[in-house]
Amino acid sequence: MRVLVPVKRVLDYNVKPRVKADGTGVDLANVKMSMNPFDEIAVEEAIRLKEKAGVTEIVVVSIGEQKAQETLRTALAMGADRAILIVSEDKVEPLGVAKLLAKIVEEEKPDLVILGKQAIDDDNNQTGQMLAGLLGRGQATFASKVELSPGTVVVTREVDGGAETESLPLPAIITVDLRLNEPRYASLPNIMKAKSKPLAQKTPADYGVDVSPRLTTLKVVEPPKRSAGIKVADVDELVAKLKAMGVAK
Repeated sequence: MRVLVPVKRVLDYNVKPRVKADGTGVDLANVKMSMNPFDEIAVEEAIRLKEKAGVTEIVVVSIGEQKAQETLRTALAMGADRAILIVSEDKVEPLGVAKLLAKIVEEEKPDLVILGKQAIDDDNNQTGQMLAGLLGRGQATFASKVELSPGTVVVTREVDGGAETESLPLPAIITVDLRLNEPRYASLPNIMKAKSKPLAQKTPADYGVDVSPRLTTLKVVEPPKRSAGIKVADVDELVAKLKAMGVAK
């Protein structure tokens, strides 16, 4: 049984983003980059399924610049078996990513695709759903628990009212949420082994997919700075100020 896990190289979640002076985007020069946290959870879940549920191979794939090899090597060090990098120096939008992943699915024929519900750089939350639509496969989003059995995957997913459980026939698409697991740290021996694991490089042209952008970013600005709070002496003063603001009656 094969599992495919797409991963993305993003600005590290501990780094405060800086907007470029010309307002064209976020400044990524000389800043720490890492694997998208939701994708890291997806890799961890694939490894756990391999350890307990009969998964035989984990393939990780990334779409981006050459430096995305570092992200793939991290996934390989965690426990993935091989990797595919689709090299694109330009930003690829979610639909383009989904189309490329659909081609890889047709080629690799995985029983399950597990990916993060969204990337923390653009927060689109679109790729998994688009991929399922392109492939015509069942999907379960925002997974907080995944149980695999022959021919079926049972997913508990986060919803507004709590959680719901769905059973999907394989092959299927799953996007994962933060509560699913806690990713492991790669050990030094596994980091060394990852350097020799297979990592194939392709281009969008190899799959016949047009990844030309369909959206144009007009301007990026930082959110306004929060004004300082106001201290009040007692509850009566608090209520009076809330009434003056129209918050309380």
